[in-house]
Amino acid sequence: MNPLVPLFILLSLPLAAIGLVLYTDTGIEPALFYASVKTFVILAVIAGAMSFGAMKLSERTKH
Repeated sequence: MNPLVPLFILLSLPLAAIGLVLYTDTGIEPALFYASVKTFVILAVIAGAMSFGAMKLSERTKH
């Protein structure tokens, strides 16, 4: 299993709670909330790709 999966789950729980508070707060601009969600998704995809690449590279150097 990818080592970033448990870390991603651990980090996404408080971020989801913060996002829920931001989403329900009437003083927050909705565009700001959606921009923060998009940024988090993009960074998560980049981190997953880097972790996958590092895992494949380490498997290749073992042989």
